[in-house]
Amino acid sequence: MTTTEHDDQTQARLKVVALVGSAGSLHAFREVLKPLPTDLNASFVVIMHLQPGHESVLASILARATGMPVKQAEADDELEPAHVYVAPPDAHLLVAGGRLDLDLGPPIHFLRPSADVLLASLAGAFDGGSLAVVLSGAGSDGAAGVVAVKNAGGTVFAQDESAEYRGMPGAAIATGVVDRVLPLEQIPPAIVEFVQALSV
Repeated sequence: MTTTEHDDQTQARLKVVALVGSAGSLHAFREVLKPLPTDLNASFVVIMHLQPGHESVLASILARATGMPVKQAEADDELEPAHVYVAPPDAHLLVAGGRLDLDLGPPIHFLRPSADVLLASLAGAFDGGSLAVVLSGAGSDGAAGVVAVKNAGGTVFAQDESAEYRGMPGAAIATGVVDRVLPLEQIPPAIVEFVQALSV
């Protein structure tokens, strides 16, 4: 089997959940990951706006909230079910087939990593098998990305007024493509429902 055939088969069966946020999202990430089953048939990719030039400890913090393996993403990482991949500081994170890639291209809206970049790549790679979850954050990063995900047949959730900062989820909701607007505590069971429905 060629690498392309392998990636195509992985793409066909794999579900990918993107968790994106900025200010106030650390608490939200932990609360979403904590109750999730550790055998869930989905890979999780996390974007949080980080200060460039500083080593990130986000992966180690999130690892204390979940039994799933958590790692800072590297180029050519193969997506595995029930694993969490965290974008490194100062690099865009992209999904390409069943693998991850890093891009040092220009910041988008002054941001690198950008939720819009990740979600656009996710839409192209996984169409109906992708879920974008927009959590607490200032600004509007992710709004264009959720439109791309939805247009490709994916699903979009956004945190409701429980978000500490309403900019990012509010901008996503304003696009009109969000499938469910949920309080933080209802997002984990909704993710499980999404993944299980696609696994039948």
